[in-house]
Amino acid sequence: MRKPRHNIEIENFLPHRPPMLMKCKTPYLDGESVETHFEVTSDNLFTNSKGQFTEGGLIELSAQTCSAITGQDFFEDDDLQGLGNKVVGYISAIKKVDIQMLPKIGDILITKATLINRFDTGEMSMCTITSTTFRNDDLIVDCTFNFLIHEVPR
Repeated sequence: MRKPRHNIEIENFLPHRPPMLMKCKTPYLDGESVETHFEVTSDNLFTNSKGQFTEGGLIELSAQTCSAITGQDFFEDDDLQGLGNKVVGYISAIKKVDIQMLPKIGDILITKATLINRFDTGEMSMCTITSTTFRNDDLIVDCTFNFLIHEVPR
């Protein structure tokens, strides 16, 4: 079981780069759960002309948050900068998405994800993860994903 980590920069452990990368604060991450805090900004790729964070953005935010749970296992415990490896993740299935509302620029979104099941093959992990996203304590997104995450040789 992975020890809990606090206040890490999960973007160091994700394969995404701007403009796809959702820069989040991560107050908590362990081997089975994660919590991220994300502020919707006007320069985000997924912000529309009405000043809303789109459905695609909400799904991508959830997916990036979820992938931190399994993706972190491809790095050493003391590698807090994500320099020791490179991983690629794929959404193999979106099993459920329930979006209640679109947040606006300036809103802070809190996403919590929990590992449901996982199968490791050595170089690849297959997992199911569920996530919920809140705005001002209101549930706005409920998702369940299947992921494939694997190491890319450096």
